[in-house]
Amino acid sequence: MPTTQSIEVLAIGRVGVDLYPMQTGVGLEDVTTFGKFLGGSAGNVAVAAARMGHSVALVSRTGNDPFGRFVRRSLEELGVDPTYVSIDRELPTPVTFCEIFPPDDFPLYFYRSPQAPDLRVSPEEIPPVVVRDCLLFWATLTGLSAEPSRTAHSTAWELRARLSHTVIDLDYRPQFWRAEAEATRAAEEALASSTVAIGNLEECRVAVGTGDPEAAVRALLDRGVQLAIVKQGPKGVLAMTADGQRVEVPPTPVEVANGLGAGDAFGGAVCHGLLEGWDLERTIRFASTAGAIVASRLECSTAMPREHEVLALLEEAQR
Repeated sequence: MPTTQSIEVLAIGRVGVDLYPMQTGVGLEDVTTFGKFLGGSAGNVAVAAARMGHSVALVSRTGNDPFGRFVRRSLEELGVDPTYVSIDRELPTPVTFCEIFPPDDFPLYFYRSPQAPDLRVSPEEIPPVVVRDCLLFWATLTGLSAEPSRTAHSTAWELRARLSHTVIDLDYRPQFWRAEAEATRAAEEALASSTVAIGNLEECRVAVGTGDPEAAVRALLDRGVQLAIVKQGPKGVLAMTADGQRVEVPPTPVEVANGLGAGDAFGGAVCHGLLEGWDLERTIRFASTAGAIVASRLECSTAMPREHEVLALLEEAQR
């Protein structure tokens, strides 16, 4: 595992267990076999960045149960330092089920009651040196949906002081919030503390009031981020920087098996491009292709590609 001084990417947020059906086109009531995988958006992004060769750590919590032990073991096996994943003595590790109806219908069922342990991360659990010294800090909007996690995020952002590569994933799940307006207010705080913002059209609508990609990318930049990335699903990705660079990338065609992990693969690949110092177009094309690879696979975390796999598909798509 990496030392404190060597951690390149620090992520904070959701982690848990995905129980995904081994049958497609079947409702959960008729599924007979499930696969068990590491899951949760922040956990998936951490794995995706680790698969690209970076030293990565995750700040989160699990329950004091077998699923929690599975999560921490899986993180380590997949290259993510679990040092800052603490154990909650009261709450169970979250479990998520999905249904798989390709190409574009993948309902999710979250079991996070009465509260998920990852929302109980306290300000005292934020590692100050790692937050300040890591090359990239990744957080999600979901982490602001409850206390003490919201204050923990604010603590990290204060330590970070808007250093380069402070990323907010506008990851919005309505079932995690009491009201959409609360998520909008939280997004304002997150954007004011970040230098990179990533979201799909619905997440942008909640964060900045518009789902129009051109208007959304400019609204995100108006909030002070240096790089705004808007994912448009089958229409591709639009990205723009504060100094006027603009890139629009079409999707990479694949046969979709399960689209649920594509956004996290995209995020981990964006981390890779930023840390490698790639130009904007190369970063977004690479990230879009990484997302496509995971969409073509059943699971999320263990489906995250390595760099050579993404480059091979990019080359094939260009031919």
